[in-house]
Amino acid sequence: MQEINNLWNIVLEKLELSVSNVSFVMWFKPLKVVDMTENSTLFLSTKSTFAKNQILKNYFDKLKSATADVFGENVEIEILDPAEEAQYIAKNKPKTATLDVEANKNPFNPKYTFNNYVVGKCNQTAYAAARAVAEKPGKTFNPLFIYGGVGLGKTHLLHAIGNYIREASPKLKIKYVTCEQFTNDYIESLGSASKTKTYSEFRDKYRSCDVLMVDDIQFISKKTSTQEEFFNTFNDLHQYGKQIIISSDRPPKEIETLEERLRSRFTMGLIQDLQSPDFETRVAILRKKCQIEKYSITDEALSYIADKIDSNVRELEGMLSKVCFLSNLIGKTTADLNDVKEAFDDKYEEKNEGGANADQIISAVCEYFDISHADIVGKKKSKDIVEPRMIAIYMISEMLELPLVTIGKIFGGRDHTTIMHARDKITDEMKHNRKTQTFVSEIKKMLTSG
Repeated sequence: MQEINNLWNIVLEKLELSVSNVSFVMWFKPLKVVDMTENSTLFLSTKSTFAKNQILKNYFDKLKSATADVFGENVEIEILDPAEEAQYIAKNKPKTATLDVEANKNPFNPKYTFNNYVVGKCNQTAYAAARAVAEKPGKTFNPLFIYGGVGLGKTHLLHAIGNYIREASPKLKIKYVTCEQFTNDYIESLGSASKTKTYSEFRDKYRSCDVLMVDDIQFISKKTSTQEEFFNTFNDLHQYGKQIIISSDRPPKEIETLEERLRSRFTMGLIQDLQSPDFETRVAILRKKCQIEKYSITDEALSYIADKIDSNVRELEGMLSKVCFLSNLIGKTTADLNDVKEAFDDKYEEKNEGGANADQIISAVCEYFDISHADIVGKKKSKDIVEPRMIAIYMISEMLELPLVTIGKIFGGRDHTTIMHARDKITDEMKHNRKTQTFVSEIKKMLTSG
């Protein structure tokens, strides 16, 4: 089932770039894999009959295309509403057939190419390095280590390399995985009844490729056995001149509990970072997105978006998609400044989560981490209490913009320097710590759904 879900996540990544942000969140993101049968029928579940009908009516061709690109042309899709899902599970007891295709058969999004990558001062050296590696795999920079914050273009560069190599050197075998998938594959190879055979298959899977691309390598932190296996894989590939490309949200020296010998391997090639784009580059990114998606929007509106969102390319493009979608929804052919301002007003209203107050935020944090209100505002300093407390402080500061002194009073009379430290610590973690990002995102969902 893990392999199926890994492939499905790749399908979702492709769909996210082929439809508007609103359509993706509303119709595709909630889809879940129920079963994959031996005759290559993929059963998906939706959250409602209405959602099922909308997908079948308006988006099925896109869904079929993205799924075929990853699972293969022979895959069939069946969409189930909640009642049909329950009936199917009761009748079939799905076990999920073993796929007869290699995971990540074609994991590269066709929209992520070098031609579609907007180059500016923030990324020009990383772009040049990626291009050089794509043109001569294993001959120039090996390994190539690319790092940067969320939404700055790491995935785009990796996919661009993959797409270029697939076209220029189709005989080369490329393996693209996330660090999580590498870890899961390794664990699975050790958990089988026939460990020797399964481990041998794992080794062949990762050491027989010509190009190995690993996304989000920072998650190898604290995984001692996985680090050992990746070290051996790295050495084997590098010895035979195979290209290794790694991405992370931070440089090797800042990855916690990373073995020194592995850290040295990461630094033996070329390390390139991606910075937040400047204003001119942000405008250029928006123009390129308009060109690809055939969006129509005024220059004034584009400049406004680029001025307001200054750190995350994904958020920048998401706001553009939202503006154009809402504009088309009311019958306009070209989005203008008024449409953008209305979209930003909605964004800030969403940020306050429908008027959630401090008590509601604290209650949601307590429920999420299964701790008491007395503990989170009290004096306990154990890790299981301190982390939720800092997250609650950060969320109240971000969502309500209360004075630090006021927040301090809410948390048992703490002084403003303590509140500032907690806020700044989580603010920093939100830039690179996936776990913290998930905590905050899921708690916000609790507030909106409540």
